[in-house]
Amino acid sequence: MLEGFKKFIMKGNVVDLAVGVVIGAAFGAVVAQFTKSFITPLIGVLTGGGLDAGTFTIRDQVFDYNAFFSALITFVITAAAVYFVVVLPMNALMERRARGEEAEVGPTNEEKIVALLEQIAQKP
Repeated sequence: MLEGFKKFIMKGNVVDLAVGVVIGAAFGAVVAQFTKSFITPLIGVLTGGGLDAGTFTIRDQVFDYNAFFSALITFVITAAAVYFVVVLPMNALMERRARGEEAEVGPTNEEKIVALLEQIAQKP
């Protein structure tokens, strides 16, 4: 059971996925902090009232539309980055593969060794 788990973990797709999740989380934190540090105060200044603006109160309930716009901008920045860094290149690669323009992958070293051993075994 542990051997099967080890094989699963060592596959390239799992490692690539793990790296992608870590990089995605780090990028999300950077975009969130950028929005908090620059976009939120800018929305507050533009809507009047200085840095504490961006809210209104009805019956002692505070509505923070500044936080909503900040989250929306964070989403748009993250989605644009994912699209231009991941989706667009993958679509281009898939189109190249469909047209047959991508170079064929040669045999692995293991396959070459097996072929040489078969040739040696066939000689008298």
